Amino acid sequence: MNFEELLRRVVAYLREIVQNGDMSERRLARATGVSQPHIHHVLSGKRRLSAEMADQVLHALHNDLLDFIEPAEIEEWKNRG
Repeated sequence: MNFEELLRRVVAYLREIVQNGDMSERRLARATGVSQPHIHHVLSGKRRLSAEMADQVLHALHNDLLDFIEPAEIEEWKNRG
């Protein structure tokens, strides 16, 4: 697990909630304080999700980075030697 993978998972989650109709890009933008065009570009892969923006998004959606890490990955990290 590295930071890039974690950001990839956050973007995949955002794509999923938009594609499922749980939230529109516009509503996601309003909730997070990030412009709708920027959200669109991040979701389409034209722009990267910055650490600062990821923090804003996670806070606004009541998520935490740990929500994107599998329990087995945490165990693997604990068992490193």
